[in-house]
Amino acid sequence: MGIESTLVLVKPDGVQRGLIGEVVKRFEQVGLKVTAMKMVLPSKALAEKHYPLEKGWYEPLWKKTKENYESKGISFKETAIETGTRVRNGLLEGLTSGPVVAMVVEGNYAVPIVRKIVGATAPEKAEPGSIRGMFSTDSYDLADKGKRAVRNIVHASDLPDTAKREIAVWFTKEEIHKYRRADENIVN
Repeated sequence: MGIESTLVLVKPDGVQRGLIGEVVKRFEQVGLKVTAMKMVLPSKALAEKHYPLEKGWYEPLWKKTKENYESKGISFKETAIETGTRVRNGLLEGLTSGPVVAMVVEGNYAVPIVRKIVGATAPEKAEPGSIRGMFSTDSYDLADKGKRAVRNIVHASDLPDTAKREIAVWFTKEEIHKYRRADENIVN
């Protein structure tokens, strides 16, 4: 792997709670660097590019959702596309509900390191000390009851290929900057 770039979004709930600096600080403290950053009020079109309704995304989501419901003894009748569309609509509404801080974070193994710092997507499963573990107490159960997306502060790309696609949605090449941090000779 080596040096990678990944996309991080401080979602509207994180921006509204004043956690932008805390999020950035976590990445910089471990030697990662922010190579692009901007605040955006995402349009629906931008959010739809970020969350494309693709079979490779909604089928595993449907399987997980079905297993989760059935483990609680709840009958689950939605098709994969119905589940994907419902969840995606909640994600689109959440992402467009207020300003987002988008950033490109670069460094050695940036994708898995950022994911570790961010914590599990479900805040109740997020590791203590992670961003979601420290700052979010939401859950999929509460989100389902409220018919909304989980408020978990941040989004972070899950794989290097996803990161490349997502970075291109949010940034032009000219907006991403190359520079050396003063500590790069030590940490890289």
